[in-house]
Amino acid sequence: MAYYYPEPSHTFSEYLLIPGYTSEECIPDRVSLKTPLVKYRKGMEEPAVSLNVPLTSAVMQSVSNDTLAIALAKEGGISFIFGSQTIESQAAMVARVKGYKAGFVTSASNLTPDATLADVLALKEKNGFSTVAITEDGTANGKLLGIVTSRDYRISRMDPSDKVADFMTPRAKLVTAPKDTTLKQANDIIWEHKLNSLPVVDEEDRLMYFVFRKDYSSHKDNPLELLDSKKRYLVGAGINTRDYATRIPALLEAGADVLVIDSSEGYTCWQEKTLKWVRDNYGDTVKIGAGNVVDREGFRFLAKAGADFVKVGIGGGSICITRETKGIGRGQATALIEVAAARDEYFKETGIYVPICSDGGIVHDYHMTLALAMGADFLMLGRYFARFDESPTNKVMINGAYMKEYWGEGSNRARNWQRYDLGGSAKLNFEEGVDSYVTYAGPLHDNVEASLYKVKSTMCNVGVTTIPDLQKNAKLTLVSSVSIVEGGAHDVTLRSTSNIK
Repeated sequence: MAYYYPEPSHTFSEYLLIPGYTSEECIPDRVSLKTPLVKYRKGMEEPAVSLNVPLTSAVMQSVSNDTLAIALAKEGGISFIFGSQTIESQAAMVARVKGYKAGFVTSASNLTPDATLADVLALKEKNGFSTVAITEDGTANGKLLGIVTSRDYRISRMDPSDKVADFMTPRAKLVTAPKDTTLKQANDIIWEHKLNSLPVVDEEDRLMYFVFRKDYSSHKDNPLELLDSKKRYLVGAGINTRDYATRIPALLEAGADVLVIDSSEGYTCWQEKTLKWVRDNYGDTVKIGAGNVVDREGFRFLAKAGADFVKVGIGGGSICITRETKGIGRGQATALIEVAAARDEYFKETGIYVPICSDGGIVHDYHMTLALAMGADFLMLGRYFARFDESPTNKVMINGAYMKEYWGEGSNRARNWQRYDLGGSAKLNFEEGVDSYVTYAGPLHDNVEASLYKVKSTMCNVGVTTIPDLQKNAKLTLVSSVSIVEGGAHDVTLRSTSNIK
């Protein structure tokens, strides 16, 4: 006879935290969000990899590319570069993150001299950048022929068909810097020549980077940035259970710091085989997470198989329709609470602490704090990061509002069949994700800073200044449907439609 759980499973919105005593020492500026990313012998050693903030970006085409990975690493989190692409292109993204030089920006807007003013305006509308590199082949690393900024044209006085070659600032009039220029030297050149941007070129006059005057203040060290021993940004990468023997060596060669098996359901022999291959070939030198699971048995299976961390959650993502199409999953809060208990049980038995990641179900910022209080060591977010400038998707105007494209790995657009592979045919047999839009929210830094300040403030309300203390001392209560309504604005007419979460 089938087993029936006696209680329904719950989501984050069904819980609230009960305030605790707040002392004078408990203020947001003193809260530490540092948290382990990979397993370790708690109390005997430090984790090989820790996060300075408990945020990771989802293994998705519409979320985690090299641009977002760099931006998130600056804030203290880590991105997992999506694996539903060729091995070569994924490895190249990883390599770009590891090779990134703070303050040196690869040109995102590039045209050839044969392009027109209309092309310049379209490019500016698409990505918001006013500086356009004009190169021989129209690429970010082509031979530099000139640049176009808003000072080079006047829309009211020019025809959209005017050629870029006729109004760009030509190479002969540009101040440039050689490839071995330091950031300090670049900024000195910018200030000396009163420039807004400084192109950095190699020996063959190929464009390498731009250094921008407006970014000067942001070049100062971020105290939370996530760096390896060589002062490079940390970056993760997603793999599957099919081509791992070829993909993993390429990702490690490119510099990936941590891997994760990207799958909708992790309690499988396929993940066990993948983890065994990693341990047989690399021992514990390669850090790799696994998942997703929603109960004690799933966690213990992956922990014993050798996972460095375990992801929790099935069907809770905003673009995921696994529960609708297959009828599997569990309310994210209930799943997380059970797996956290299993993690603590496993630690008492073995002395090994295996971090867990809450993946999916985060709608409001306060859900982040609830997930951490329920036992998550860190969070994986897709929709949250998809809204930002740094995500790889297009910014589009929909019904008078700016939106960003966002699609699931199980959608027909992504067709990431490996993520849903159960050993059958090599194709996506039906959709488990949707193609959608999310409201554009601006730069990652500003949003992450605001979200984490809310987390810190709530932790102070609870009376704690670290995530372990939050997990130990938090008191949570289930709330009724009426209480949920009571918790928001009600019985008033709002003057503003701004959505403050």
